[in-house]
Amino acid sequence: MVLNSSHWGAFRVKVKQDEITDIVPFERDTDPSPLLSGIAEAFDHPTRIRRPAIRQGWLEKGYMSDPQQRGREPFVEVSWETALDLVGCELKRVKEQHGNEGFFGGSYGWSSAGRFHHAKTQLKRFFNSYGGCVDQVNNYSFGAGMVLLPHVVGDQSFLYGPSTSWAALAEHTELFLAFGGLPRRNAQVESGGTGNHVLKGWLQSLAAKPGALINISPLRDDVEGDSPATWCPIVPGTDTALILALCHTLLIDNRYDPDFVNTHCAGFETFATYLREGRQGAGYCARWASGVTGIAQAEIEALARRASECRCFIALNWSLQRADYGEQTYWAAVALAAMLGQIGLPGGGVGFGYGSMNGIGNPVVKFKTPVLPGGSNGVDLSIPVSRISDLLLRPGTVLPYNGQKLKLPKIRLVYWAGGNPFHHHQDINRLVRAWQQPETIVVHENHWTSTARHADIVLPATTTLERNDIGASSSDRYLMAMHRAVPPYADARDDHAIFAALAERLGFAEAFTEGLDENGWLRRLYAMTCEDGQKRGLELPDFDTFWQNGYFEFPAPDVPFNALQAFREDPLANPLGTPSGKIELFSEVIASFGYADCPGHPQWLAPREWRGAPLAKRYPLHLISNQPRTRLHSQMDQTRLSQDTKIRGREPIRLNPMDAAARKLHAGDVVRVFNDRGACLAGVVISDAISPGVVQMATGAWYDPVHPGVPGSLDAHGNPNVLTHDLGTSTLSHGCAAQSCLVELEIFQAPLPEISVKGPPAFRTLKE
Repeated sequence: MVLNSSHWGAFRVKVKQDEITDIVPFERDTDPSPLLSGIAEAFDHPTRIRRPAIRQGWLEKGYMSDPQQRGREPFVEVSWETALDLVGCELKRVKEQHGNEGFFGGSYGWSSAGRFHHAKTQLKRFFNSYGGCVDQVNNYSFGAGMVLLPHVVGDQSFLYGPSTSWAALAEHTELFLAFGGLPRRNAQVESGGTGNHVLKGWLQSLAAKPGALINISPLRDDVEGDSPATWCPIVPGTDTALILALCHTLLIDNRYDPDFVNTHCAGFETFATYLREGRQGAGYCARWASGVTGIAQAEIEALARRASECRCFIALNWSLQRADYGEQTYWAAVALAAMLGQIGLPGGGVGFGYGSMNGIGNPVVKFKTPVLPGGSNGVDLSIPVSRISDLLLRPGTVLPYNGQKLKLPKIRLVYWAGGNPFHHHQDINRLVRAWQQPETIVVHENHWTSTARHADIVLPATTTLERNDIGASSSDRYLMAMHRAVPPYADARDDHAIFAALAERLGFAEAFTEGLDENGWLRRLYAMTCEDGQKRGLELPDFDTFWQNGYFEFPAPDVPFNALQAFREDPLANPLGTPSGKIELFSEVIASFGYADCPGHPQWLAPREWRGAPLAKRYPLHLISNQPRTRLHSQMDQTRLSQDTKIRGREPIRLNPMDAAARKLHAGDVVRVFNDRGACLAGVVISDAISPGVVQMATGAWYDPVHPGVPGSLDAHGNPNVLTHDLGTSTLSHGCAAQSCLVELEIFQAPLPEISVKGPPAFRTLKE
């Protein structure tokens, strides 16, 4: 059996005569993901891209073709030589006529757990070798936190590790406040792969402490049933209000730690004045928060008192900052932890992303994961990743961002390799309009996703089964040798081979490949990890031994890690990377930007869309579009594991029995979910695990418009991003704010449209 790895875990592949006969979870994984079952099916699924394909209009007229035909016209399959010649000539044309600012290099990094065949890095290295392109920064997962936290605690790594380890939490934490829950469905995945899924075991440790785990979420099953938790249902988008009320109670009852905020924090008095005197002197008290959050005043006050009397850890899911003014929730949580005075203590303080990915809190030693050098970008412009539509629709305008002013250029060519923006991005109808602006769109893909269907030139890429690589995550203890199991599917090529062929045509092959093939690069990257390991006292085997053994397991740390422990023990000797060297509860830097939607300290800013907004009279249901259980983002949606959860071919939408009864809906009905931005179909699931006034539909159903390429068309499949707004969290970060979304439901009376994304798009034969 051949060992390989994926974002949802390592596995072994049984192969007979180049045919996959079985996928077996890695023997060291104590809780393997069911997503592994879809890997073999996805390999040769009908949606697989067989050979290079060109949109018919672009093949006939090139960059002068009608961009509004993207998504509508059939494709024409061509040879690799023809496709590479066309792409190479188009890259040369744009560079000569418009400069490198005419390129946008798009990727989202989830196409492979392998560190060499990492599409985003391959794309970056290619364009940087060619003079650069407009790039992207941050991510959809925690983009607001990435910008905010360096101003507050001096480092964005607080978001993804090293984080206070589960070992410390299991031993010392007496009260675990899980804002957004600890959903195990998210912990199936880890960027770079994982050798062992750990969350289930650590949740069982917490569950052994009766009453320790509080699930603060509109969804009861954000902590699953085998890990008992007290459910504290909250109105979506109001976590900041609850946290401020907890801070207010600590302040008024004199239950906070004055020594810690005086010695380790900057700006506490400004924040305390806001808590006491805000709202025209009424303060942000528990009584006020009760009316906002739906949680009783007495319950809020009791929770604050309990937190001050025991070892308390405040955990925030990444999803909480993916909302209007999401920066405020994270900043307020840091303030709450600071007032409790437990930051840096074993099992105390604050952390982010627990239950968002497998590796958060996983006890690991520091080591350098293999990384392909990306080179230097000759274009000095990177946009926040969630501002793609702004970039394409608003050339010449200025985007204020984190104290900067980014002038958006006219993009002539979008080159996308890895990721699916027609899944990740908000307000897909706006994205369709944006996608019609460039002259040319080139996509590397292995399946006919909506992104591929809306491209001009589609180049078929291999999957992890079809190439050799090294899998690694800085939050996992395993370095995985990813062995090729089968030959490339049809005419597919790996991203590196595609870029190398283009670099050859454009005259910089040596700069891109450095004369190394796949094996040569794997050996170099592994040697870089070994060299770093030696500096840290870690001895790794030589490459050939590692490759033959299949994996290397790093030792577990001797002592559980507690975030900011050194800073707590001596803040002068171990200052944070903030201007004051302390935790900034008031930031002079952020205040100096003058952003009304992100002031200088944590504040309650009512979301643009929530159940307390005027818009709720028309659209009274708050849509939670969370991560799916049966796929990774949109990957694997075409496989049986995901398809078996559909209702009459549509993505399920869950709602409370009260909301179903008010609309005379029954389980299994197909409904139209709609707001002013768009509409999609979904299948009804009725559940008391969801709060009244809230509906939940997972992300990742492949976008399938009834009228392809037409903005505003009904999505037949159930992609919630036809409903979410494309406004950034705030001017500070422009993060994704998908969780602030109001909708309404109605029974769908018309005949159900077919689902077209289960197979390939239409093709035409090449005219000689």
